[in-house]
Amino acid sequence: MAREEYSLIPEELAYEDGFNIKTVWGALFVGFVMMPGAIYLGLVMGATLGGAAQWVTIILFVEVAKRAFVRLKPQEILILYWIAGGLVVLGGGFRMGLGAGLFGGPFGMMIWDQYFVNSPQAAGLAKYIPRWLTPEPGSEVFLTRSFLHREWLVPIAILVTCQILFVINRISLGYALFRVTSDVERLPFPMAPVYAGGAMALAETSGRREGWRWRVFSIGSIVGVIWGLAYIAVPTLSNIFLVKPVTLLPIPWIDFTPYLKAVLPAAPLAVVTDLWALLMGFVLPFWVVVGSFVGQIGRTLVVNPILYRMGVLRRWTPGMTYIPTTIANNLDFWISFSIGLGVVVASAGILSVVKAFRGRKAEGLRFVPPKARGDIRIGLAFAIWAASTLGFVALVHVLVPEFPLWMIAFFGFVFTPTISYITARMVGLTGSSAGVTFPFLRESMFYLSGYKGVAIWFAPVPMFNHGGLAEVFKQLELVRTKFVSYVKMAALSLGIMLVCSFLFWSLIWKLGPIPSAAYPYVHRVWPYFATMQAMWASSTLPGGASLIQGVIDPKIILTGLGVGGLTFSLFSALGLPISLFYGILAGAMTWMPTAVPSFIGGMLGRYYFLKKFGREKWRAYAPILLAGYACGLGLVGMVSVATTLIAKSISTVVF
Repeated sequence: MAREEYSLIPEELAYEDGFNIKTVWGALFVGFVMMPGAIYLGLVMGATLGGAAQWVTIILFVEVAKRAFVRLKPQEILILYWIAGGLVVLGGGFRMGLGAGLFGGPFGMMIWDQYFVNSPQAAGLAKYIPRWLTPEPGSEVFLTRSFLHREWLVPIAILVTCQILFVINRISLGYALFRVTSDVERLPFPMAPVYAGGAMALAETSGRREGWRWRVFSIGSIVGVIWGLAYIAVPTLSNIFLVKPVTLLPIPWIDFTPYLKAVLPAAPLAVVTDLWALLMGFVLPFWVVVGSFVGQIGRTLVVNPILYRMGVLRRWTPGMTYIPTTIANNLDFWISFSIGLGVVVASAGILSVVKAFRGRKAEGLRFVPPKARGDIRIGLAFAIWAASTLGFVALVHVLVPEFPLWMIAFFGFVFTPTISYITARMVGLTGSSAGVTFPFLRESMFYLSGYKGVAIWFAPVPMFNHGGLAEVFKQLELVRTKFVSYVKMAALSLGIMLVCSFLFWSLIWKLGPIPSAAYPYVHRVWPYFATMQAMWASSTLPGGASLIQGVIDPKIILTGLGVGGLTFSLFSALGLPISLFYGILAGAMTWMPTAVPSFIGGMLGRYYFLKKFGREKWRAYAPILLAGYACGLGLVGMVSVATTLIAKSISTVVF
């Protein structure tokens, strides 16, 4: 069999525009059919419909196209994928600190605001909450549960303005970061071929020629369906008929923490039960997987017990499960330590860019992007980003004139590009941005600013992380999709999302109060988020207390900086794989327990499947297998949610 047959992307594939009338119909389908399910699933289970919406949309359109004798191109399929994902995303994109987790567009934030301003937790804050955020507590609009009232005009106008600025800000900076990390640094972006391979596989079947990509994709889909039946369908559907749902597998992980309290105190050990983590071990670079395993397990089973015996971890008590143990350890040590490690990642990235530019200058070379790709000058991209950031800074200054202007500018012009670049490098090297954060930076700066009031806690401060978008542009490049396609898609999605989010959140809110017993997840969880938000907002009022004292420790930050810097220097001096270094840091900075299954997947891939299929075949198979699994799991999730929605609708009909 010819060698080039197993290349992930055919070399002869030409750049084409993936945006056309087919993608417009796809966007309308997701907005008017998928979004209600996304909202319901978020309210009931706190879960996203993103994967289900994306794959269901693509497969539906592929099958319709087949019967109409129309072939969907890989470029069109990839744009459809991101249209579907963008229309059911979290609603709090530009509102940092909103931990409630709302799906179904930006108007979900307004549902949260109406709850918070009337909640018992905000009783002492209600009179300080500005009217540009939400109507006054006790207003008649909360009794009628309607956005069609003049008191909502200003909040809605601010919401729409922020959404437009956010999309411009995200695309422009994300594109500039792609040019730096992919074109200049030539980072591998190991997860980008997953989506590119999935698009190629579905394009094959759309053209009625089912090659090896479609066969591998189908195998992954079958695995996803089988696992999804046990993991998603049984708990979701059993909840319709039973008081307590049946779970065949613990969701989202198996918790071993309580059983280790005597041998390994303060060691939060858990293993996720979703096969996604294991299959990711097939795709990620081997040394990244090994490094993540060493970093996460070393932190959990070695460092934490030592810190506990040294008296550093004081908040942990025997009997705590995984989440409380992780929170307690983070407050005592890992928040500050991760800040130091984050600085090392940023410094290493900046050093790498400087070396890359110097090397190209010394070689007398200058990277010229392909003309067909549809690039713009990188300076123009930064200028567009700066203009949109200036718009955010001006808006926040108008809304909260008492807050220091320089601090708003710092978040927009210093923090956002820094954290975005760190994330882009981590995604480009490891395929994951887990742990890339500066915890409590926002809260500590608000508290230390000297500002007295609560408005700044609800303002759209430009504190963003756009680094993940660099991988999206890498996917577009792999599938030979002109970049202008994504810009057109983002503009269309923004318009449809605003309309559909307003429409469906209005309808669902009109049916009954949110939260209420009809929505178990938000009914149980929102009071916790309201308590946390009220506590932080109170810290900037006269006499308010703050949790920052004792959590942000300069000594521990410097320790993290020293350990990370020493490790990086050691790896550089010994010539060890730099991906191993980034993997260790990513494992040490993340809390999600994915290291064990990913390590198992990495070992299986390297020492079994690689030998069985050969290096070239396995590297082409692995990302498409993972994409197929996501498709199968998403299909099961979509069917389960649809069945639940129908059952709930029937059960509430009054005869």
